[in-house]
Amino acid sequence: MGALRRLAPLAAIALAWLEPPRFVPVQPELLSAGGTLVNAWADYDGDGDPDLFVGFNGATNRLYRNDAGALVDAAAAAGVADARATRAAAWGDYDADGDPDLLVGFAPGPASVLRLYRNDGGRFADATAAAGVARDSGAVRQLAWVDVDGDGDLDLFVAFRDRANALFRNDAGRFTDIAADVGLADRRRTVGAVWFDFDEDGDIDLYAGNMDGDANGLFRNDRGRFTDVADEHGLAWGGRAPHDSTNGTVRPCAADVNGDGHIDVITANYGRNGLFLNRGDGRFEDASAAWGIDADSRYDTCALADFDNDGRLDLYVNGTVTGGVSYRDHLFRNTGTRFEDVTPDNVRALQADHGVQWADFDRDGDVDLALTGSRPDGMHSLLRNELVGSSARRSLSIAVLDARGRATMAGAEVRVYAAGTRRLLGTRLFDTGSGYDAQNAMPVYVGLPAGRLVDIEVVTPLGGSRTVTQARGVDPRRWQGQTFIVRAAADTR
Repeated sequence: MGALRRLAPLAAIALAWLEPPRFVPVQPELLSAGGTLVNAWADYDGDGDPDLFVGFNGATNRLYRNDAGALVDAAAAAGVADARATRAAAWGDYDADGDPDLLVGFAPGPASVLRLYRNDGGRFADATAAAGVARDSGAVRQLAWVDVDGDGDLDLFVAFRDRANALFRNDAGRFTDIAADVGLADRRRTVGAVWFDFDEDGDIDLYAGNMDGDANGLFRNDRGRFTDVADEHGLAWGGRAPHDSTNGTVRPCAADVNGDGHIDVITANYGRNGLFLNRGDGRFEDASAAWGIDADSRYDTCALADFDNDGRLDLYVNGTVTGGVSYRDHLFRNTGTRFEDVTPDNVRALQADHGVQWADFDRDGDVDLALTGSRPDGMHSLLRNELVGSSARRSLSIAVLDARGRATMAGAEVRVYAAGTRRLLGTRLFDTGSGYDAQNAMPVYVGLPAGRLVDIEVVTPLGGSRTVTQARGVDPRRWQGQTFIVRAAADTR
């Protein structure tokens, strides 16, 4: 009987692999409007399930309140129903009061291209001027809330496609642009960016994706000063053709693709997509061709999640719409050594581009897929993941708070091990700009090959040290439909 019990989880994984992935539209009558570019998740009302912000290209933006798996547009009631072309959005608790605030980036117009909404119990107030982030012009792209200086609050990075990038230091809710002082006022045409401790030295670094033939930037953080080291680490071009003005990196992603505990780099490009495996100490190996994702096309973003709960991070890349052509999307299953295209026909048929996000919106244990479409006759679909059998319940949702219980830990690395061992089951990076010009504020999800006890290890790279916090003997079955919270070890700042 013991042997049979040990084989049961393997049989469930095999069944999930035999079954093709199946995604079913949720509330299509509500989510059918096109002309959308950006989407981002956060539990803005504090009821335990993720809510979805969708930015439109001129029509009124929507904020979908999630009521136990049913979406209701609450943007007007919440105060974020802007009818202005929206290019970016990021959730983050900038005032550290316990609820996620929302920063929205607009196309240039009569007012600031940045609007900061402070969340007060599910109602939003415009704090742009008071916070000092108003800007009268600029092509806003990637936004990211991240504690760059390790002082315990969230600073703000803003990428611009047409001017120098900005880094706003947060001083008790008032922001000052220090990008020029620290080496981040890069004037290349930046579209995407992600923060992570690529060299594992205890501070958070920046990888920026640039367009129109500009090389990408890998900015190493040395005690608060940044140096572009992309060339020496092989990441200057992200797998695309160098110096080709028709090529560019739209979206860099950071995730542990091969399950070795190091954070790798994936690039969605105009040109060939890239995958660079981190071999430790910031050494990267180009595995784009070996893993089968180096197709030459036009892509807007990458998004990684374990959609089949087998313990490996799978990959979604979406094609753009340009020149009258809608380039196709791909859902790639991670086999452990390469990506295999398993895109369902109904997903392939959608006119999706730009925004891609994964989230377990119905809290059934598997991650669901949210997409946007920029065509007026497109959509902003939410697709429920219909994972077979018990596979959907083999997962664990984990949130990381700081020692004072605040959500300031963007960039924290979460590793899950089989209990009592160092057998790594999964690594996740807390969101530092994971979507197309978007950032979520929500837990990480780890698919598990079995429902047995696990140990959780959280590494927080702050101030030049990598502080480790552990939780041992966690039973994932006890936490189904809930989130396990880890409070990071006491601050050394």
